[in-house]
Amino acid sequence: MNDTALKSSTRDIVVDEVFPHAPETIWKTLTTGQLIARWLMQPTGFEPVEGKKFTFKTKPGGAWDGTIHCQVLEVMPNERFVFAWKGGHEENVGYGSRLDTVVTFILSRVENGTRLRLVHSGFMLPKNDIAFRNMSDGWNKIVHNLGAIADEQD
Repeated sequence: MNDTALKSSTRDIVVDEVFPHAPETIWKTLTTGQLIARWLMQPTGFEPVEGKKFTFKTKPGGAWDGTIHCQVLEVMPNERFVFAWKGGHEENVGYGSRLDTVVTFILSRVENGTRLRLVHSGFMLPKNDIAFRNMSDGWNKIVHNLGAIADEQD
């Protein structure tokens, strides 16, 4: 076993935010394709149905074409939405390296609205270090954008 294998670990990105909206409003924003396109990326083939496969397209890098392959894993309306997030290519080091992760949104009703807890889990470090750093910053911005879209839904 080499030193890199000994030092590898799995990391998660966690973002917690409270929105002044009912869980139903946040849920609609999370699970409507046209709205997802406004706060994240345009999904292709998306439906909030367990087992449904869909894709996002982002900037290609190296041997990777920029396609993010997703599959809906769990749908509990107004409570929990989970999907697989896979992308990258084995030949890439750094941006576009192979990524096999899961994105979980958990909604909880709170006194002043809805608490949204986003967990993007399964980043293998050091292999996914660049994706982990970039997406940590990205998810914080995206959750803010999601809130702005939810504001329009009320």
